[in-house]
Amino acid sequence: MGRSANRPKMSVKERAKQFMPFSALKGFEAALREKEKVVVPHAELSEEQKDELDFRLREIEAGDMITIIYFQSGEYIKKTGLVSKIDTSAKYIQVVNTKIAFGDIYSM
Repeated sequence: MGRSANRPKMSVKERAKQFMPFSALKGFEAALREKEKVVVPHAELSEEQKDELDFRLREIEAGDMITIIYFQSGEYIKKTGLVSKIDTSAKYIQVVNTKIAFGDIYSM
């Protein structure tokens, strides 16, 4: 059974579209992930934990590789990367392109 002479030949691009993933519910998976997110309160650190973080912040220099856990938008995020800047007057540390306020740091 050959191809009909009346039907035009489909381009490679058009044929590829047939095999692209299809999602009948666009954005549904993202909405589910957002719904699964549990919003947590910002933890209050003990004086010992604050002293430990303060000590570590004084030891870190730009170019150091660190792993940091910080609070942002109702959740704790763990990030590993190079420290690109520490601004003690503005009270933030920048890991790669992410600025993190000292008050949002949970651990390093």
